[in-house]
Amino acid sequence: MEQHTQNTGNLAGALKGQDAPEALSTGEFPVQPAGRLTPREKQWIVYDVGNSAFVLLSTAVVPIYANSLLEAAGQDNIVSTWGYAQTVASLVIALLMPILGSIADVQGMKIKFFLGFFLTGVVMCLGMSLPLGWLAFLIVYVLATIGLNGSLTFYDSMLIDTTSNERMDKVSSHGYAWGYVGSTIPFIVCIAVIFGGPALLGLDTAACTRISFLITALWWVAFTVPLLRSYRQVHYRTTADHTAEAVRGTFRELAGTFRRIARDRSLLLFMIAFFFYIDAVNTVISMSTSYGTQLGIDSTQLVIALLVTQFVAFPCAILYGRLAGRFGAKRMIVIAVIAYLGIVMFAAFFLKTAVEFWILAILVGMFQGGIQALSRSYYGKIIPKDHANEYYGFYDIFGKTASVLGTFLVATTTAVTGNASAGVLSIAVLLVAALVLLLVQKDPTAR
Repeated sequence: MEQHTQNTGNLAGALKGQDAPEALSTGEFPVQPAGRLTPREKQWIVYDVGNSAFVLLSTAVVPIYANSLLEAAGQDNIVSTWGYAQTVASLVIALLMPILGSIADVQGMKIKFFLGFFLTGVVMCLGMSLPLGWLAFLIVYVLATIGLNGSLTFYDSMLIDTTSNERMDKVSSHGYAWGYVGSTIPFIVCIAVIFGGPALLGLDTAACTRISFLITALWWVAFTVPLLRSYRQVHYRTTADHTAEAVRGTFRELAGTFRRIARDRSLLLFMIAFFFYIDAVNTVISMSTSYGTQLGIDSTQLVIALLVTQFVAFPCAILYGRLAGRFGAKRMIVIAVIAYLGIVMFAAFFLKTAVEFWILAILVGMFQGGIQALSRSYYGKIIPKDHANEYYGFYDIFGKTASVLGTFLVATTTAVTGNASAGVLSIAVLLVAALVLLLVQKDPTAR
């Protein structure tokens, strides 16, 4: 199986005149004036704007709507049912992505897999707008979540085809930043429809909620078209018969990738550290609303605080990308892990009122986008680029299965001690483990 990196640098244009961009040292991407994004980078970034609308709606609106369907059907196990639905979606992606990622590393396959998962997510999001019973709705939602997360795995690996190593932190950070602020636009429209629709449209709240799913799907499509029109796969493996050879060699390639990861001490340490700290980050995000509710904080305050987090995350994610260019991505990840230790301590010992919850939301927004964006770009720098989808498949396993350990720690500690604050404090164990591993790891990108 031949390994190949396509040269897409516009060398001819660079030689024709002073205004034409010259090639980077890699010969793959044109130089752009400082502070500016290339058209290809912008078209990659806007997919974050599209899919983040569904992510935000899933965080704030979908659970409430699903709960109303369950209650109407007389179901009393709402929390566990919703938890099982989330777990099924995560496990399917964790199992599928390394296998499909290996096939997608073949020339021309990445965009096909991305398109397939994207269309699945959008069609299922549209399906959520139908008047379904609770079980049918949960099945459609799980399929939409699988479509979303599947597309994100291939989208993440497209980063290496979109920009150079030198610009990867900046571009990844802009993706998260614009995703945060862009997702608030359809979210605010959806909230307005849900609360104002019954009076203005003469529909009940459930019907207005279903309209919000339709709005989100259309937004998702609109901001995906630029990426579909512009994307070109730069790094890939070539085969005589692309699909057949890729399928036959998938499990052999996966075993080889696992062995290469195990032998690469620096990469292995980072992946384990990533598992721990991203679990802590996901747990803080997923548990903050329920923790605030238990403290008696008004639901309106919680929703507004969620929006505040999105707006704070926008400039902070961009700033984090710039700081990574100066101090290095790994160093900034370490700083974010330390900051999250402080956030957990604040939530455990000081969070009592709505004002303190707002402070928590601002603190989370300051570091959430930065640590997610730099993890994605740092990983892209230290893996073989012609096996990017395969490696990002393993990255996705670590990211998706990391949604389980933190919530289990919080739930178990709270149940044993009878103290929710002690449960929140248990998240610090994950962050300390990650910090130790990051400090031990030698940075392959350090000069």
